[in-house]
Amino acid sequence: MGQKAGSQVALSTGFAPLARADARLLILGTLPGRASLVAQRYYAHPHNAFWPILAACLGFDADAPYAARVAALLAARIAVWDVCDAAERAGSLDSALVRPSIRPNDFSAFFADYGGIARVAFNGATAGALYRSLVAPKLPPEWAGLAQIRLPSTSPAHARMTRAEKQRLWAAALAAI
Repeated sequence: MGQKAGSQVALSTGFAPLARADARLLILGTLPGRASLVAQRYYAHPHNAFWPILAACLGFDADAPYAARVAALLAARIAVWDVCDAAERAGSLDSALVRPSIRPNDFSAFFADYGGIARVAFNGATAGALYRSLVAPKLPPEWAGLAQIRLPSTSPAHARMTRAEKQRLWAAALAAI
């Protein structure tokens, strides 16, 4: 499913969420790609625009050490996680996810722990689609109605839009928190 010749399908497992108790916005990706898995940090691919866009929107240094960038997000009351806890995939593209292998994260437990989340923002269409199909139907009523917004993917694979266009849309969404 979307694999290149010679690519091996492997099980990828995601990370724990980045969040603090007073988080208001949850940004959801799909599943960490190879560069992130190797580095053991969110959005580690050097061409992913996540950190530069969030830095521009929130006023921190995109080149700061990872811990400082994470601290800036947490200070802005932003949590980061992925829809998938694990899935089989060849490579890093969302289109290569083996759908029957997808195991979503436990969002009921997450929302119980981080009860101040008022909005969920999806980093790309696939994250939103998977959340709506695999997560939302199983959420308790108190979490099923959270406001949601789909934002353009910060992935370098999403090249139909410039970084400036993506940043404008992300800035508008972040201004609402």
